[in-house]
Amino acid sequence: MKLIATLIGAIALLIVVLLVIPGPIEPVKWTPAPRPALTGEFAPNDILNRINPLLKGDLQGPEDITRAANGDLVTGLADGSVVRFDQDGNLTVMGNTGGRPLGLKFLPNGDLIIADAHKGLLKMNAAGEVSVLVDEYLNKKMRFVDDLDIAEDGTIWFSDVSTRFSVEDAMLDLLEGSATGRLFSFNPTNNVLKLHIEDLFFANGVALGPDETFVLVNETGRGTIKRLWLKGEKKGAIDTFHSGLPGHPDNLSFNGTDTFWVALPSPRTPLFDKLATWPKLRKLLAYLPESFMPANVHASMIVGLGTDGTVRYNLQSQQGKFPYITSVNQYGDALYIGSLINDAAGVLPLSELP
Repeated sequence: MKLIATLIGAIALLIVVLLVIPGPIEPVKWTPAPRPALTGEFAPNDILNRINPLLKGDLQGPEDITRAANGDLVTGLADGSVVRFDQDGNLTVMGNTGGRPLGLKFLPNGDLIIADAHKGLLKMNAAGEVSVLVDEYLNKKMRFVDDLDIAEDGTIWFSDVSTRFSVEDAMLDLLEGSATGRLFSFNPTNNVLKLHIEDLFFANGVALGPDETFVLVNETGRGTIKRLWLKGEKKGAIDTFHSGLPGHPDNLSFNGTDTFWVALPSPRTPLFDKLATWPKLRKLLAYLPESFMPANVHASMIVGLGTDGTVRYNLQSQQGKFPYITSVNQYGDALYIGSLINDAAGVLPLSELP
């Protein structure tokens, strides 16, 4: 009888949680893109074991890496610092955003544009002074500015992950599935901000394509890449550039000729896709500490896509020598690799690619 009473009490508590108590999320059903098998073009390999760490122990969370005009590399760290380092490993602090700098890229005049998860779209000058370019839309603060790319005319294209959750609650956005991410452009000459795409499921990496014919934005939750046409007969149209990635895409970059590099910090799992149709279960999971929902940070993966969206490169590591890759940028004859949680940047010579 005691066991039956306990079970009844547990069921009653579950009903109260699901129907009465407001939770941290309001989950909705959504449809995942097909999840490809890790065979064929995504067959496992260990090419990423060849990554060489840069400044190991000196860089805490170098999420994205860009290159200055003189060849120095620049990244933002977990404590808000923006640092630059040369080929000899000499490290200099450029400034501090007071937030969490993520995607970043230089303007031709030397100013650094930063997507800061806490502060919005920022500009840092050579003296390290920081100014806010954009931190709200329609009088509402942006919650989670993430990545950016800059057009030839200076227009800044950037993503805002979610209107509901901050970077600290990124897992809740994935559990909720409400798809409130957005793609914006900002013209720093006339301060015009435009919304181009909304209803993105965890809007993340941003990259302009060849001749700026289109711009791409990653949907981390769905494992897809959306495309907005900027020129030609399709101008203004939105379609899918690539659907069904084997992992959750983070940052995105274009090498200027033939390849988009996509960082996949964690693989997609059957459980995550199955939960898409179980919103009530996701509501319960949201009450648990994030440590109960660990991501697989040991497997690493980078995908290189052609300008038509087909797979050109499949780079993996099963051992987690360089875990949780969040960005890949090609400069010269190497790929420079960032990670939200690692204590080093990474470099992989193109000569190591298949």
